[in-house]
Amino acid sequence: MSETDEVVAENQQSEGQLLQFTASSDLQILSAGDEESGSSLPRFEMVAYTGQPMRIAGWRYPLVVDLTGLSVPSQSRPIRFAHDALSGVGHTDSIRVEDGTLVASGVISRDTPAAREVVASSKNGFPWQASIGASAEEVEFIKPESVALVNGQSVSGPVNIVRRSTLGEISFVDLGADGATSASVSASHSSLEGEPNVADETQYVETEDNSFEDLQNLEMETVTASQPTEATNIQQTATESVMSIRAAAAAEIERIAQVRRICNGKHDAIEAQAIREGWNVQRTELQILRSARPSTPDNHTPAIHTADHSVSGNVLEAACMMTAKLDNLDSLYEEKTLDAAARKFRGGIGLQELILEAAWANGYSGRNFRNSREAMQAAFGGSIEAGWSGIDIGGILSNVANKFLLEGFFSVERTWRNISATRNVSDFKTVTSYRLVGKDQYERVAPGGELKHGTLGEERYSNKADTYGLMLSVDRTDIINDDLGAITAVPRKLGRGSGLKINDVFWTTFLDNSGFFKTANSNYLSGASTALTIDGLTEAEVAFMDQVDGDGKPLGIMPAVMLVPTALSAVGSQLFKSLELRDTTASTKYPVTNPHQGKFRVEVSRYLNNAAYTGNSSKAWYLLSEPSDLPVIEVAFLNGQESPTIETADADFNVLGVQMRGYHDFGVALQDPRGGVKAKGEA
Repeated sequence: MSETDEVVAENQQSEGQLLQFTASSDLQILSAGDEESGSSLPRFEMVAYTGQPMRIAGWRYPLVVDLTGLSVPSQSRPIRFAHDALSGVGHTDSIRVEDGTLVASGVISRDTPAAREVVASSKNGFPWQASIGASAEEVEFIKPESVALVNGQSVSGPVNIVRRSTLGEISFVDLGADGATSASVSASHSSLEGEPNVADETQYVETEDNSFEDLQNLEMETVTASQPTEATNIQQTATESVMSIRAAAAAEIERIAQVRRICNGKHDAIEAQAIREGWNVQRTELQILRSARPSTPDNHTPAIHTADHSVSGNVLEAACMMTAKLDNLDSLYEEKTLDAAARKFRGGIGLQELILEAAWANGYSGRNFRNSREAMQAAFGGSIEAGWSGIDIGGILSNVANKFLLEGFFSVERTWRNISATRNVSDFKTVTSYRLVGKDQYERVAPGGELKHGTLGEERYSNKADTYGLMLSVDRTDIINDDLGAITAVPRKLGRGSGLKINDVFWTTFLDNSGFFKTANSNYLSGASTALTIDGLTEAEVAFMDQVDGDGKPLGIMPAVMLVPTALSAVGSQLFKSLELRDTTASTKYPVTNPHQGKFRVEVSRYLNNAAYTGNSSKAWYLLSEPSDLPVIEVAFLNGQESPTIETADADFNVLGVQMRGYHDFGVALQDPRGGVKAKGEA
């Protein structure tokens, strides 16, 4: 097995386990009370996670939590000390994602030694840190030399991205991994009184991949000279708490090791359930013995289907991918998962069989798809019974559909991505950006060393994201026909529809540019001399480089992209690649060296000359700067999500089928006219 396969296998084994993502947080105690809220209890606010890659114990490569896929069950989550359920500190009343970071605020409401320790040590200046506990439900491994977008920024592989997770709790700890966060605590009393009626039902089991090895010995300072006894008690309590945490972590690691040794790689489903539910060695051995017994139906009762617990959600998902003949499956699933799928579904899996397997795992007792309504309800979790392992058919369909959604999305023209800047927005409000032009030159520093203030200027540009979406269904006919191809064809259509829509919005905005590219802006050229030739390109280059800022001084930006319609694709490629151009007309010219060879990258779009768009032309072309230098157009994506999202669910009651909906949040707007020049290409 290759190193990449090992990482994928490692990630899949970690899915569903508790992960602890630790971030530094500076806390301060303020003596003033919280008069506005009327509460005498201390409050806290923190940036619990900045969205950056982190080094986590037990993970070979850095890990990033995709905050768009983080599920927050409720705004009231437990606040603990060092992830110890017996050391409560308080609870949250607000958890939100802001600009790619996780922000939380709440009340230190518990009357426990741990809560008093947090407040007292914060007042003494101890730099507490925050750690969030979350269950990883879907982990994506980004290979070396590959790049992925997460939390509004690009990250380079090798890196693990937790695409789906659920927040459990937030803890105060003394050592973290992410130093770019901040937090504050305000209180009106030095001690805590009372305890609110806050449910704390979520319990997590620490796994060997995520041990408490980051916890250090807490060194306590005396609170005041007049309170030595209280300070000593706090120190003893903190020390005992840390020791108990370590002992519990060691015991849990030993239990997991014993379970894995007993299962010996032959009972994956039992092993996963034993680790997840905290089984001891005896219960695990008993379950293995029971699974080995032959299943004999009672002669006096009709036989019912017994769920095959070896068929996991990953195996069903892999079987769907293999049936649809998706490439590079080795990079998506570990070898034993693919082997299990190949053995179980030798001729490929059908749509009915997929639904039945999920329904059986969720407690459905029917033997076939005859009662289709009941089977569908069970498959989508409508009749899960206690004791059944359960398979999330919606998650399987969503994962399968997402692969083909992206195939459809990337199958359409993407020239827009190569000539536009992108930005991350956190909501659907209009956002405004300012250009760094104006008084931004360095000034000579006087002998006293005082620096003069610069200005950003008054040039501003706005953008706004909107939602675009479509819903399609796999109907009863597809299910009765057992057509798994419908599960791949529908998301391909949704992905292609999203790709076409972003092109439509982008090029409608770009081509409607008569007020943007104009003579008054010194970025529009017309006349027979502007045809795409050596001379025409030279004229456009001069016009671009003669652009000035608000002070009348050169911009210092170089042209880099030649954008042409399909009719000029060949000429554009010649001007970019050819060392010389020959003219064999009646007034024959001698070979001419091409002065623009290798200068301007050629981008071709079929939308430029399409008659359905205002401003289209088969002769007009553009010379543009790199979007990262001075963009003429910008695309804004909600939370940095550049690809569409697909969701799958059971259809409405009156419709037998599976619904799929795809949606995409983005906006397009023209930006700085000085970032490009338009040549009409004719008189």
